[in-house]
Amino acid sequence: MKGGLGIFIPMVLRRRGVQRITDDKRHVHDVTLLEGLARAFYWQHLLDIGAMKTGSSIARAEKLHPSVVNELLRLTILAPDIIEGIMAGKQPRCLTLMWFQRNRLPVDWQVQREIMGTFEGDL
Repeated sequence: MKGGLGIFIPMVLRRRGVQRITDDKRHVHDVTLLEGLARAFYWQHLLDIGAMKTGSSIARAEKLHPSVVNELLRLTILAPDIIEGIMAGKQPRCLTLMWFQRNRLPVDWQVQREIMGTFEGDL
């Protein structure tokens, strides 16, 4: 990551259905949500460097509906600590990619944290 900070989370993942868990069994990683985050930040990078002009051009290249791309791109406005919590598997079970696609979060990180606080779970 050019000029930014990276995060390294040491863990061993084991496959269990559609989710993966760490060795300590306390945190569950939602693989679908993690893949959605990764795609969103990759697509945002393509937009930032000018490789793609719009979310619609990404959708055409990926053979996706433009709304899917735009919904995922909204993940890039999440507060860094919320992203870290998701990456560490500390998100509440009900906080899925589908939840993010159906619920728009405000840009304000403090308001996002307040919304996340209404869920039961670690985050």
